[in-house]
Amino acid sequence: MMLVAVFGAALLLSGLTARTVLSTSFLFLAGGALVSDGFLGLIHITPDSGIVSVTADLALFAVLFTDGMHVCLPTLRAHWTNPARALGLGMPLAFVFMALVTHYLVGLDWTTSFLIGAVLAPTDPVFASAIVGRSEIPARLRQLLNVESGINNGLALPVVLVLIAAAGPTAGSAEASPGKIALELLLGLVFGIVLPLLAGALARFRLLGAEPKLQPLLPLATGIILYAACHLTHANLYLAAFSAGAVLAHVSPEAKASFEPLGEALAELAKFAALLVFGALLTPHLFGDLSLGGYAAILLAIFLIRPVSLLISLLGTRLSRKEKLVAAWFGPKGFASVVYGLLVLQSGIPQAEEAFTLIAVCIAFSIVAHSSTDVPIARAFDADELVGIPPGRDSTQAPRSTALQTLGETGAT
Repeated sequence: MMLVAVFGAALLLSGLTARTVLSTSFLFLAGGALVSDGFLGLIHITPDSGIVSVTADLALFAVLFTDGMHVCLPTLRAHWTNPARALGLGMPLAFVFMALVTHYLVGLDWTTSFLIGAVLAPTDPVFASAIVGRSEIPARLRQLLNVESGINNGLALPVVLVLIAAAGPTAGSAEASPGKIALELLLGLVFGIVLPLLAGALARFRLLGAEPKLQPLLPLATGIILYAACHLTHANLYLAAFSAGAVLAHVSPEAKASFEPLGEALAELAKFAALLVFGALLTPHLFGDLSLGGYAAILLAIFLIRPVSLLISLLGTRLSRKEKLVAAWFGPKGFASVVYGLLVLQSGIPQAEEAFTLIAVCIAFSIVAHSSTDVPIARAFDADELVGIPPGRDSTQAPRSTALQTLGETGAT
């Protein structure tokens, strides 16, 4: 119950960040750290606590499901080049570069180093909502960041599982054959397409139509069933969530419109809860366990590896230099990395604790760096106000209910 009280207090105080460079995300992260065992000792959470994996899992699912709803499939088919470059070249380059840095600076074996590279490769621009949430920002840039972050989470999971199995003796739960992983990916994609199609077909039956105030329950029910089905069958949850959101918005635009306010609010609450719980893991002991080489690897990951990898992947595109630089900078590690980092820790592989320490500290640094620089960088585009924020209010974080609403706009590639 203390955790609930702290969550409520953080929600109450979140408005105080509106005129500072600190984002609401940072407030919940710092709040969790403040009340943890490392400081005030009001709540007691460890990496193996069930609430850690559950909140991170739910938050990532909710964010991907709602983000998928803001992808316009016809536009994506017409302008797929930039996201494909980021996923097909930028993400693998970041994966390899991070593995090299980890091996030579931290001293971990090659398999564990590549495992850390896979965990930290997925991006999560939800912490850069002032960029994604401004209609003045070019639509092609917003679409690039959104689609990349939505798809790369699901693509990274099979690599993480294979490398965990290859890293050495495990606790058993993380072991998976390539065939099984491929099946899980396929099931996730199938569920993400079939369930929204069935829901859309049912909604078109007159006898099954819901009264207007209950219409948001259709996407909500679809998401709940999808979440349960993926866990019961071990289908790829994150690929399913993003694809389901995109398909549902395509087959039932009215359901998407009615669900959007509720869905974005639920995603925000899940995100804040996960940040609060993750913050409770950030104790002084955790930071003290990381070597100087580990800190050097983290700084390189944030300031060099992601930017260079994406800039290389975007060579030859029609994006302006400013757009390329912004896309390269906003690659923070987020909930996917939290979930995958916990998989590594709970796997029981020989260097699991060292790997998790590096991953957790990198995520914390990334959240602080990216969620505190979104507004200053957005102002470089001469954007005067946040989408959904009344004029005159200088906020560092746009509400997710409007943050991605224009991602379906067309833009030249």
